[in-house]
Amino acid sequence: MRWGLIGASNIAASHMMGAIRANGGEIASVLSSSAERARSYADDNGIPDGFADLDALLAGDIDAVYISTTNEKHFAQAMAAIAAGKHVLCEKPLAMTVSDAVTMVKAAGDAGLTFGTNHHLRNAGSHQAIRDLISSGRIGEVLSMRVMHAVYLPPHLQGWRIDNPAAGGGVIPDIVVHDADTVRFHLGEDPAEVVAIQTASAMASGVEDSVMSVWEMPSGATVMTHESFTHRFAGTGIEVHGTQGSIRATGVMTQRPTGTVTLVTEAGEENVTFSDHNLYVRSVALFQDAVAGKGRPAADGVDGVKSLAVAAAVAEAAKSGRRTAVDYGDI
Repeated sequence: MRWGLIGASNIAASHMMGAIRANGGEIASVLSSSAERARSYADDNGIPDGFADLDALLAGDIDAVYISTTNEKHFAQAMAAIAAGKHVLCEKPLAMTVSDAVTMVKAAGDAGLTFGTNHHLRNAGSHQAIRDLISSGRIGEVLSMRVMHAVYLPPHLQGWRIDNPAAGGGVIPDIVVHDADTVRFHLGEDPAEVVAIQTASAMASGVEDSVMSVWEMPSGATVMTHESFTHRFAGTGIEVHGTQGSIRATGVMTQRPTGTVTLVTEAGEENVTFSDHNLYVRSVALFQDAVAGKGRPAADGVDGVKSLAVAAAVAEAAKSGRRTAVDYGDI
């Protein structure tokens, strides 16, 4: 498969280019905001062509695009790629609004194109092991879940994420969408209502950099999440508590195949082993298989819409101070 990169981003260089090439894909071109930046990025990463014009990139001999620009650009770029007949793998959040995300996903479906959301966490061996424990009944009926995803955003990733609401900055669009997808992946149901409180420290300007929220699931289970850009030493993890046991996982809300998973039941504690495969290699492999008519992406467009819808409800609940229903649009 021949790919065009829409966005000369850190994540593309650090994770996605290697994953595409590991799956036998060829990166033919990259788009950046200026011709100079595009050429420099292309030269540094062994990419034949660099463009500052989206139409020029889409006119090239490519099968799919990977979109990793700032959030406010995703919708227009994805719609242009779909109109050009390209399959789309897009970073989260898919768009600035749920309605725009629904539009792009439906457009891809109508065009017979594969659309994927690059939710990496559900590709981790740790999370697949956790899901298997839940689905096989090892902890009984799920009662509650906690997600700890308060981290310290390193300086090289701060930029627009901490001071530009027009670009989709803030911890809610950056991390809550990941946690929403992870909760949906594990529990197999969509959050119904949420309450939330957000704060901004000295790090952020004009956007939130920490948020806590509680979600009600249709089954009656409750979910508590904590996301932040400002916590240097908190560590990450999830806990899932059921009528017959609990799962405690630490260090698993990450881009790398790390962490520990422990099952606790009446029989005692059990360390759960899991695969240490590369998350992004698996994501690209499943996307390319879906393009070939074999299966579906790890996270498809509907998954992307629903994670965005939960994040949007958290943002509204934090702003209004009221319990807020999650609106999934008409997806």
